Amino acid sequence: MARQQPEQQAPPVLKLRIRYAKRGRLRFTSHRDFSRAFERALFRAAIPMAYSSGFNPHPRISYAGAASTGSASEAEYLEIGLAQMVTPAEVHQLLDESLPPGLDIIEVVPSAGGALADRLEASHWQIKLPGVSVEELNTAISAFLAADEVPVERMTKRGMRRFDSRAAVVRLSGFADVATSSDQTCAILDMVLRHGSPSVRPDDILAGLREIAGLNAEVAPVQQRLAQGPLDPEAGTVGDPLSPDRDAAATNGR
Repeated sequence: MARQQPEQQAPPVLKLRIRYAKRGRLRFTSHRDFSRAFERALFRAAIPMAYSSGFNPHPRISYAGAASTGSASEAEYLEIGLAQMVTPAEVHQLLDESLPPGLDIIEVVPSAGGALADRLEASHWQIKLPGVSVEELNTAISAFLAADEVPVERMTKRGMRRFDSRAAVVRLSGFADVATSSDQTCAILDMVLRHGSPSVRPDDILAGLREIAGLNAEVAPVQQRLAQGPLDPEAGTVGDPLSPDRDAAATNGR
């Protein structure tokens, strides 16, 4: 008996791009756990999702540039496809009400087309280093930046991999954590990392600083992504990937 062909689903009538944050304890949420929580939130909010075709249809959700487990982030992005017209403001409110505190929707805009992932060229990170002085940190940074290469190793799904952490660094600096009390020592490592293959993470830069200058934090560091988007290599800054979508929506009056 011939297998019945799956029902073909209609294409989305609207695509929305969403910026969200992972804060507090929710920074320990893995990408898989977040995707499950987000799909449940969509269901609870009764948002009219478009679905893929095939024998196992699933909601049209595209994730881009997810931060690693344990990293807080103010700049996570995804795109959803809707089967009915709903305003971005409505989706924003409904998702905020359905997601747990710590997984927070920051902005929802209509997609202007193109691949969102192509706009995510770099990330701006900060790492809080309790027990490390600014002098220690800046000495290590100077040694790191003076090196042509800073090889580090990291365990991946394919085993131990060795790669150059220096090549991904666009900007690297250190300053004192003004929020820390005067009787405590804490420095903040500020960096802009270029996205690429292999993907260099903030903890790889810490490994490089430890390797080249012996820098060690007494307490587990806390890392946070402040931004990700298009890279201005001359200024060493990261732009807003939703700016073209926002401009297009303003022009079209959406």
